[in-house]
Order: sequence, then C-alpha cells, then structure tokens
Amino acid sequence: MLSIFFVALALCVDSFVVSAAAALSSTMTLRRGLLMACVFAFFQGLFPLLGALLGIGCRDMMAAVDHWVAFGLLVAVGGKMVADAIRGGETHTMDVNRVGVMALLGVATSIDAFVVGIGTGLGHDMRYVSRLVATVTVATFLLSLLGFALGRRHVAIPQRLAGILAGATLAALGTWTLCRHLAGAV
Repeated sequence: MLSIFFVALALCVDSFVVSAAAALSSTMTLRRGLLMACVFAFFQGLFPLLGALLGIGCRDMMAAVDHWVAFGLLVAVGGKMVADAIRGGETHTMDVNRVGVMALLGVATSIDAFVVGIGTGLGHDMRYVSRLVATVTVATFLLSLLGFALGRRHVAIPQRLAGILAGATLAALGTWTLCRHLAGAV
C-alpha cells in the first residue's frame, strides 16, 4: 500500500502544479477549480487503468522480462520528469477557464500515468491496479484542489523541486521493483 501511495503522489504532482499555476494566472472561480480537479482526477485515474489493461494483456508474452520493462518504464518516466524539472519549461498563457483547455491539460498531465500503468499491469494483479487507480484519482483530486487554493492565495509552488522529487520517486520505485524480482529469482 505504501508503494501505491508514493506512485499516486508522484503522478499527481504535475496536476497539483498546473492547478496552482492556473489559479494564480487567472480569475478562476471555485466552481471552475472544482471542475479542473475533477477533470484532472478523471484523466489521472483513466490513464493508468488503460495502461495496466495493456500491460496485463501483454503479460504472458513478456513474463520473462516484465520486471525489466517495469523498471525501464518507471526509470525512464522518472528520469524525464527530473530532467524536465531541472531544465524548466516555457510557460504558455491559456484560457484555463475553458473545459476544452482543462481536458487538454488533464491529458497532458496524465501521459506518464499511462506508462506507469503499463508497468503496473505487467507486474501486478487487478486488485493492485484498482487500488492504484482509486488512490491516484483521489490524490489527484485533492492535490489539484490544494494547488488551486494555494494559487488563489498567490503561494509560490516550487515546481522544479516537486518535479525532481516526483521523478526520483518513480525511478526509485522502478529500481525497487527490479531488485525485489531479482532477489526473489536468486
């Protein structure tokens, strides 16, 4: 359960940061903030589920290397998150009050969740997947609301630090998955 919690936190950090930035840079109402949190939670829950279903479907074909694939995916996604956080990114102005823009941001912040879902599906059963999806969905909703509230109060969010910690967490979980499998194989 602890690994599910850490994965959920790592995956929803970008939703938290985007919610804070959106609230900070616009005149977003509470109703729109709630809508954004719902949209982000929906996509953050849907994408790891879809990825896990793909991973489960491919599990038999990849049984001999599933731990390596899970390791590679988590380290790659985590490494990319760390690199993106260190590099920083361009900021674009968008009308975040529009539902279409919220959906686009929801998809964009959930791509990594799809990849993590594939690795999860390769190495775990549906009970684990369902717990992960539920935890990611709830954590994303709550942290998106927190980000919205902090953004409305003009509290600065350390985006780089959050991205580095989230990426390092995913990479560490990938390494832990591989080590656990290799230790069991000895």
